[in-house]
Amino acid sequence: MDISLKYLPGGRAAATGNMMTQSDLDLKETALKEDLKFYFMNPCEKYRARRQIPWKLALQVLKILMVTTQLVFFGLSNQLVVSFKEENIVAFKHLFLKGYSGLDEDDYSCSIYTQQDAYDSIFYVINQYRHLKNISLGMLGYEGSGLKICKQQYKRGTMLPSNDTLNIDVSTETECVFLKPEELADKKAELKLNSSFFNLEFYRLIQVEISFKLKGIALQTIHARELPDCYAFQNTITFNNRAHSGKIKIYFDSDTDIQECKDWHIFSPVLQKNTQYILVFDGFVILCCFTSLILCTRSIVLALRLQRRFVNFFLEKYKRRVCHADQLEFINGWYVLVIISDVMTIIGSILKMEIKAKNLASYDVCSILLGTSTLFVWVGVIRYLGYFQTYNVLILTMQASLPKVIRFCCCAGMIYLGYTFCGWIVLGPYHEKFEDLNTVAECLFSLVNGDDMFATFAQIQQKSTLVWRFSRLYLYSFISLFIYMILSLFIALITDSYDTIKKYQQSGFPVTDLHEFLKDHDSAGYRKDQTSVPFICCCRRQQSDDDLILIN
Repeated sequence: MDISLKYLPGGRAAATGNMMTQSDLDLKETALKEDLKFYFMNPCEKYRARRQIPWKLALQVLKILMVTTQLVFFGLSNQLVVSFKEENIVAFKHLFLKGYSGLDEDDYSCSIYTQQDAYDSIFYVINQYRHLKNISLGMLGYEGSGLKICKQQYKRGTMLPSNDTLNIDVSTETECVFLKPEELADKKAELKLNSSFFNLEFYRLIQVEISFKLKGIALQTIHARELPDCYAFQNTITFNNRAHSGKIKIYFDSDTDIQECKDWHIFSPVLQKNTQYILVFDGFVILCCFTSLILCTRSIVLALRLQRRFVNFFLEKYKRRVCHADQLEFINGWYVLVIISDVMTIIGSILKMEIKAKNLASYDVCSILLGTSTLFVWVGVIRYLGYFQTYNVLILTMQASLPKVIRFCCCAGMIYLGYTFCGWIVLGPYHEKFEDLNTVAECLFSLVNGDDMFATFAQIQQKSTLVWRFSRLYLYSFISLFIYMILSLFIALITDSYDTIKKYQQSGFPVTDLHEFLKDHDSAGYRKDQTSVPFICCCRRQQSDDDLILIN
């Protein structure tokens, strides 16, 4: 047959070749439509088509429960750490700050107004440090080079306020004295304390800084069946005289560092078993997330392959490229979100296991990883609600309005920044909420939400009539512009997107090349006589994949 075809007229041979090519193209199109049809089914339709049980969905639900439980355990443990830090800082203030009332004054702890109070407060810190082991209720010990006392002052100068005379060298000099723990009871320490270093010239003095390091052990974790932590407290007490206003502000700052205990022996079988159980549970969380990570990555790879097949076939048959929107139909952002969440959970779980075993003390990094991953996991629950048409309106409205909202916020942000800079430079000297840029931004954001309006108006100082009138014009214009105009337009953008989605749900969504390609396809291989299906199947069809873990 093939030999005889060679001697047929050229037109007939060419027609036969074209017929075979067209047949192959039809078969290729049918196979592609079958794959696309199954790809865009939700788990309910897949269940009706092939009786395929959505076991991957059970894995995802299990992961949500395990990750949340893990976060709760870590949060309770972290709560003990925060409590220990805060209670120690309060104890330090009462121990080392003379006359501390228990409440801070603004952003500083307390203040003094006489020279004698300054000397008394400085030597009070030194004496309390010397007798710390005898007076402290906590388990504290010395560490490092001991007590470091530094004073910063102008090099030289004279001041005669009565004659309005000032002669000063603005360059500064810093002198320091060290008192080691082993020298506290020696005569050397007494000589250092009686030296000329402590003869302060207050008209030159800028600040006195006393710093020391203490170590402590938190035993309260044992009651929670956890191993104790070792802490290092770097404390700094600053006597700030930069303003030379007759008021020295005393700042207390404590940086806490959780360290690995070098040598500890705890005899408690229950404590050791509890630690082992939690480590095993963290291992299961890592295994669950790793499985989810592999399945989601595989699903994205399969989706990209199917996208490539569709793009190539469309170009081959219709001689034009698939639009960008249709190509994005194959890329599901939910799976990317799950992959990011799984990676963060795995890393955070490893850090948590090391912290639990007291090999690391990176509580902050672990908190950020586990907290963010749990946030992403629960945001992913919205995907399941999207199967129901009532809940799906929220998701579609957010997707439709997000680009417009971002563009609108960029424009409104320029106005917001303008008001922020203006309020900072004009109202800063007369209003505590406008003293720095960060506070101004927070104050204006509160005003946009209708919070603390009267206090913002009332707290402006009336020392300058011009500034007071400007503040009224500034605040009234900002509130009117952002609440009555910008905020209303912001809501209108979202409302417009919501109305558009509701209209599409009633009259149908716009048909793209991909939807047109699949519209008339009917797969004979799928069962259509199913009368009993899960309740979730009563929702609209959502993009899914047999290999994508979030849905199936």
